[in-house]
Amino acid sequence: MKVFKFGGASVKDAAGVRNVAELLQSVGYENTCVIVSAMGKTTNALEEVVKRYFEKDDFEKTINDVKEQHITLAKELFDNPTEVSNEISQFFDDIVSFLRRNKSPNYSYVYDQIVCCGELISTKIISMYLNSIKIHNEWLDVRDYIKTDNTYREGKVNWTLTEENITKLPQTGLFITQGFLGSDLNFFTTTLGREGSDYSAAIFAYCLNAESMTIWKDVPGVLNADPRYFDKAELLHHISYEEAIELAYYGASVIHPKTLQPLQQKKIPFFVKSFINPTEAGTEVAKGQPLDPKVPCFILKRDQHLVRLSSKDFSFITEDKLSGIFNKLYDYQIKVNLMQNSAISLSLCLEDKYNNLDKFVADMNEEFKVQAENNVLLYTIRHFNSDSDKVVSKEKELLRQTVRETLQIVVKA
Repeated sequence: MKVFKFGGASVKDAAGVRNVAELLQSVGYENTCVIVSAMGKTTNALEEVVKRYFEKDDFEKTINDVKEQHITLAKELFDNPTEVSNEISQFFDDIVSFLRRNKSPNYSYVYDQIVCCGELISTKIISMYLNSIKIHNEWLDVRDYIKTDNTYREGKVNWTLTEENITKLPQTGLFITQGFLGSDLNFFTTTLGREGSDYSAAIFAYCLNAESMTIWKDVPGVLNADPRYFDKAELLHHISYEEAIELAYYGASVIHPKTLQPLQQKKIPFFVKSFINPTEAGTEVAKGQPLDPKVPCFILKRDQHLVRLSSKDFSFITEDKLSGIFNKLYDYQIKVNLMQNSAISLSLCLEDKYNNLDKFVADMNEEFKVQAENNVLLYTIRHFNSDSDKVVSKEKELLRQTVRETLQIVVKA
């Protein structure tokens, strides 16, 4: 089996869906499992539904808007769209029904039950379209296969049950299923974290002992920099799993951080290719591949926060104090992207995904002097050279740190 993954940008409209069909015909789809994300900005729209629901605002208008977008797309794809339109309507009716009867105050639980519909709808449309043009496939509900705990929005995979489920699939045919989703032991929907569709593909590749996995993107492969923020980005033809993991850890947006470990364990070749030019080579990630070409790799993370903690009595920042600080960061689900400590202070560049930074700062104020610079930028440069730091303004620099071949610089936005 091969595993393909298509993101939301590749299926954002009818032309994108047709392109996926043409791509499958050009590169081959025999014995392939295809993982697909929600279409375009559907996830964002469904997140808005959840937000409005908890704010007791009118969420049904947003639901209807998203439903009409999908029905309009279906009308462009199908000569007779009645069946697929009914399928689409049923999904959105289920959302409204769930929200009307829901009693749970758990935001993350409600989020997962609503946002999952984006992937379920997109894959239904694509599966039905492919069948209509004689690309025969079977639609799978991924929640029957990927099992997790009940950590909603960040489900942790139960590998034993998941592997047991996926290995029951036939090793022949074409399957269409969803990224990003799983279910807990009570069959409530869970999600694997934003951009978790790449991870879903890696889970299937691992459990199927796939011959390869390919992520189809709107870029020619893995670039040494995001062309939106850096000039003269270059295509990396080959990189090792280790290098890809480093890039993902520091925030390279083309690869999800959790994607690579399952592939590395079974040495499954991993390709990042362009769905615009599918016959081009793209980037291959494999064991022992040297970085080719050997150039600096630039990563920019926005919406970071630089927090400096210093002891009020000039005592040392010792292990027991560090333990307390990091326990709080864990409790508040705040990610540390850089840390630098001296005898009496600790500087942290933080990512506050769940808006808990104010609570963390309030807790720290009891024991430490706290200085916070919000909404800073974090530049990470792998394999830096003497010219690499020219991408940042020296006047705005707040902190820099070098660890072997990696340079990190925090600057004011």
